[in-house]
Amino acid sequence: MREAEYAIIGGGLVGMAIAWGLMRCGRAVSLFDEGDRAFRASRGNFGLIWVQGKGVAMPDYARWSRLSAHLWPAFRDELAETAGLDLELSQPGGMHLFLSEAEAEETVGQLGYLRAALGGDYPFEYLGHNATKAMIPEIGPDIVGGTISAMDGHVNPLYLLRALHTAFTQGGGRLENGAPVDEIEPLAEGFRIRRRDSTWQAQNVVLCAGLGNARLAPMVGLDAPVRPNRGQVLITEKVRPFLRLPTGHVRQVGEGAVQIGDSKEDAGFDDGTRSEVVARIARRATRLFPILENVRVVRSWGALRVMSPDGHPIYDRSAHCPGASVVNCHSGVTLAAVHAKVLPGWITGESAPDCIPDYMEVFSAERFRLQAAG
Repeated sequence: MREAEYAIIGGGLVGMAIAWGLMRCGRAVSLFDEGDRAFRASRGNFGLIWVQGKGVAMPDYARWSRLSAHLWPAFRDELAETAGLDLELSQPGGMHLFLSEAEAEETVGQLGYLRAALGGDYPFEYLGHNATKAMIPEIGPDIVGGTISAMDGHVNPLYLLRALHTAFTQGGGRLENGAPVDEIEPLAEGFRIRRRDSTWQAQNVVLCAGLGNARLAPMVGLDAPVRPNRGQVLITEKVRPFLRLPTGHVRQVGEGAVQIGDSKEDAGFDDGTRSEVVARIARRATRLFPILENVRVVRSWGALRVMSPDGHPIYDRSAHCPGASVVNCHSGVTLAAVHAKVLPGWITGESAPDCIPDYMEVFSAERFRLQAAG
């Protein structure tokens, strides 16, 4: 039987960031990844580092997201130095564009509420059509305005995932690919992890398997009530630079291609694409930016978000099986910095108290049981 100090289940952006962070803290880490048979949300996401608008129903989520955005430059520097890869990080701010006054009024109201809930420390500004056009000359005439916030940015998510893998393995982390984890059995001390091709014994287990956590969490006395939500994404051919900062639905990547995403679908575990949804996404994009009307789409795909009942992350440590933790979120890019630089201390319980936010308990899945109880 093979042994591990920390066993990370799931090799996407969440699992890789935590695994690398634990290894940087001097922990011996083995990461179990089932390979390309998984749904791979980390390879299908939009690449935004986005704070604006998150946490309206849970201001602590806004604090957590903003902390990560603040830590991203240092995280990028450390990771790039280790892995030797440019992540194409850019944090010039981000803009949310509106095609109706009602949409703009609702969003500005939500951002104003967050600003008040966070003691005024929540930078954003609403710009009308003319001011927005002065910043982004290529916007269409249908845009009534936009909100801009210096908190936001974007990165190449595939480069990020590759850099985490490279840094983890070069640093001595053990990466076990190929077979899913079938069973986790709590022992008197530690856990037995069974896969089709091997059995392991681990002192600690961290569940980062995305949608797979719904099956795995009850094995260690935890709850991960997550469900899939499909988003579809389009990639265009390369065009001349016209979009200096990312928007919530359209961004231009470093090589000049334009990435477009604007769908939220309850489609079960179907991560395919639908032509009518692709067409709707394209129509909205051309209303936002008429320059895209005659640009060719070269790729499209669907990917499954990992959504909790309220859309906020789940961070829990098991009271029944000490040493077991679960991590779920649908913002693996935005939160990668806190997952690598802050969360390992919460998992191990060894960081200085001022390094761990005092609001972590709000992310426990216990909140869903309390809500259900009324």
